[in-house]
Amino acid sequence: MAETKREIERKYESDESGLPDLTGVGGVATVLDKGVTELDATYYDTSDLRLAAASITLRRRTGGADAGWHLKLPVEAGVRDEIRSPLSDTVPEELGRLVRSRVREGQLVPVVRLRSSRDVRELVDAKGRLLAEASVDAVRADRLFGGEGGAQWTEIEVELADGGDPALLDKVDKRLRKAGVRPSTSPSKLARALTETASKKKRNKGGKGGNGKTADEKAAVGDPVTAGDHVLAYVRVQRDAIVALDPAVRQETEDSVHDMRVATRRLRSTFRSFRKVLDRTVTDPIADELKWLAGELGAGRDQEVLDERLTAGLDDLPHTLVSGPVSARLRAWAEAEARGSRHRLLGVLDSPRYLTLLDDLDALVADPPLLKAAGGKPAKVLAKAVRKDFAKVSTLVGQALEQPPGPTRDATLHEARKKAKRTRYAAETATPAVGGPAKTLAKSMKSLQSLLGDHQDSVMARRTLRELSAVAHAAGESAFTYGVLYGREEGRAELAEEALPDLWERACAQMEV
Repeated sequence: MAETKREIERKYESDESGLPDLTGVGGVATVLDKGVTELDATYYDTSDLRLAAASITLRRRTGGADAGWHLKLPVEAGVRDEIRSPLSDTVPEELGRLVRSRVREGQLVPVVRLRSSRDVRELVDAKGRLLAEASVDAVRADRLFGGEGGAQWTEIEVELADGGDPALLDKVDKRLRKAGVRPSTSPSKLARALTETASKKKRNKGGKGGNGKTADEKAAVGDPVTAGDHVLAYVRVQRDAIVALDPAVRQETEDSVHDMRVATRRLRSTFRSFRKVLDRTVTDPIADELKWLAGELGAGRDQEVLDERLTAGLDDLPHTLVSGPVSARLRAWAEAEARGSRHRLLGVLDSPRYLTLLDDLDALVADPPLLKAAGGKPAKVLAKAVRKDFAKVSTLVGQALEQPPGPTRDATLHEARKKAKRTRYAAETATPAVGGPAKTLAKSMKSLQSLLGDHQDSVMARRTLRELSAVAHAAGESAFTYGVLYGREEGRAELAEEALPDLWERACAQMEV
């Protein structure tokens, strides 16, 4: 069974002087010599180094106290989540799934072998508590695939103990720099090994090196010039978000499903908003698949939001208004829905259909189907698309305000919310080119989306309460509390509808795109 550990560390270049004395730095009372450990690690990646390109490492290591398989996923600079699995001859299936959005139908092969002699020091406080571990690693790297030769170097690594204060690393860093020790120019041993053992041919051609990026990929991150550049920059960010969030969704990381769903919606909206920039004959089929993925992600997410809303509503009721086993029934309903949606979502992420969608997004970014407008002036082309989206929101809000309360108004407000999202995402895309007006519009559309989202959540909550009430009644339980909760949800919807005219008036006044 895999376990996850948050790894916070810093790496430094090392020379013959080794590790300076760290006693007295940041509460370090004693530096304990733990001896030398021999480590032997084989790193796995695809033949084109897709994991390295994403700063992900997958290794099988023997030696030391944590021998086994280690998958390291980047969190931020100097911080990674390390997922460990017991030692075995092949890549553990649970770790293979966590890199599937990168590997897809490719094969994981051994690319580098690193053998390290690790001289370990434990930094402890006056009470003997471990604060951090510092080591001097003498490393020998041998290229196993896609490169040539080997390399040797020595580095210093300082890793914070579990639950330690990251400020300690800053103090250690200051002490090391004062002693002449400088930070490593490579983010990891693997990155350095890949760089130093890359073939001369690849280096000369500017091909993939330590960071796994091609020259074309590096050029793609430059400043956008045309309207097409701006749209593609936004598309690329959302594509990258979907791929990067895949492991987090599989691990049930908080908000990961929501964030991935938002990325799919942003992509789909972008294709529709900027259909004069990107050819619809190419983007429409991809948009359909994005709609499918968003729906699969939404099944569990919508249920989760609804569960939180209903539970919070029940918790707010005085106990005198709670009749029958309402809490138990809500909990049983939520757990049953969560089990079903979780199992289904994991199946979706392992499906050929999902992997094909990721391939299609990569192909679109690599060879974008640009139309004539893509070469136009960004401010003009993008602003025109944003205004068109805003006009659709305006029509729907106007229709909703003219309708009496009821299902028809609810449906119209729901459609207005979806169009407000699209306008918001279009404005986000346009902001780098259009500036302040687009940024202001994005904020106002977010406020409108939030208000209408609360209204729609109330609609869905009332529908669920009616269903739960019928089940409770059939079981001989009191339906009173469900009625109370239903009435409160009606009140929340009314408040949202009352706030809409003023909010919409302000949004129209700010429309300067």
